[in-house]
Amino acid sequence: MVLKELEVVTLFVGDIAATRAFYEWVFNVDIVYSDDVSAVFGFGGVMVNLLQSKQAPELVSPLETGGEGIHMLLTIRVEDVDVESARLKTLGVALLNGPTDRPWGRRTAAFADPAGHVWELAQVI
Repeated sequence: MVLKELEVVTLFVGDIAATRAFYEWVFNVDIVYSDDVSAVFGFGGVMVNLLQSKQAPELVSPLETGGEGIHMLLTIRVEDVDVESARLKTLGVALLNGPTDRPWGRRTAAFADPAGHVWELAQVI
């Protein structure tokens, strides 16, 4: 068996309604499934599951959720980071940084969702 087919990334969120609305507004991706505690969005071949934080212990026990600082960065490849950054600004989304040319051959810009998950736009340069 080879563990190489990423299917779902689950992000724990405090306010499912606000975070879901943000994803619908900013990403404009299809909803695969939703209920009172979750919303699953299709991002190409990978799904992103927003899950109410109170539901998380069942999935990660005996570990605990939370902690300080950012623990991951999700990257979406785009054709033009500057165009997408400008579009985000018109939607009222504040950039954390960028657009910036990186030494590893990408132009990037980052922003956070209402739950604090950081997303990066990346363009091959």
